[in-house]
Amino acid sequence: MFTNILFPTDGAELSERVTPQVIEFARLHGARIVAISVAQPFPFVPMTEVAVVPDAQVFDTQMDGVARASLEKVSAAAAAAGVPFEGIIASSPSPSDEIVAAAAQHHCDIIVMASHGRSGLDKLLLGSQTQKVLSHTHLPVLVLRDPHAG
Repeated sequence: MFTNILFPTDGAELSERVTPQVIEFARLHGARIVAISVAQPFPFVPMTEVAVVPDAQVFDTQMDGVARASLEKVSAAAAAAGVPFEGIIASSPSPSDEIVAAAAQHHCDIIVMASHGRSGLDKLLLGSQTQKVLSHTHLPVLVLRDPHAG
């Protein structure tokens, strides 16, 4: 039924916990996994006399390293299960936009995402990339909730 599965991963513990489920889902469907990790660029910080501004180049290099490491973990797990894999690194202040665009560009037929399942004020203040993807894609989205969410 599904042949190309988009799996956004950020290398966080939650992404790592759901990776085996995503790989098993792909294996059962005979599908390939297209994993995307979006490195968010250094946020603009207004210059003031007392502000210490970190080096944007160092920040961007570190975020790229995190993205590469998270894709390498998924790649290794997919290879061990015999699941075809493609990894994508994107840089954008809007991960949800990159996720939706990658799904279209790589002809994915489902997006499988992990979610903390935040609600209330946490959801309002922190936002939800999952919610943004749900709002901007026509594809089915399988949301794997954090079993430790309250």
